[in-house]
Amino acid sequence: MSRSFLALLLFMFLTKISVNGQLEEWCIADEQTPDTELQVALDWACGKGGADCSKIQKDQSCYYPNTVRDHASYAFNNYFQKYKKKGGTCFFNNAAMVIQVDPSHNSCHYEYMP
Repeated sequence: MSRSFLALLLFMFLTKISVNGQLEEWCIADEQTPDTELQVALDWACGKGGADCSKIQKDQSCYYPNTVRDHASYAFNNYFQKYKKKGGTCFFNNAAMVIQVDPSHNSCHYEYMP
C-alpha cells in the first residue's frame, strides 16, 4: 500500500464525519497557552460567554482531571458547540484550537452538535 493511502486510512479512522458530511470538530485549550491565560478565558466562557460549566464542578463527571487546562477545554468546547452556528468561535484570545478527534475521556463526554 502507498503511504498516501495509509495516511488517508489513518485520517479516516481518527476523524469522524457527521451525518451531514461535515467533519466533526471540538474546541480545546491550546497546550502552549499558560494557565493564567486559560483561567481568564475559562472565567469568561463560564460567565459572560454562557457556557454550561456545571460538569466541571466538584463531584461532577468532568471535574477530573482537576486542572485549568482540562476545565478550560471542556468549557471552550461547550461554548463552541452552543454558539458556533450563531457566530461563536474557538478563539478565546488565541488560547484554544479546533480538533477533529473527540476529546471525551472516562466519564467526561464532550458534546458535539452538528
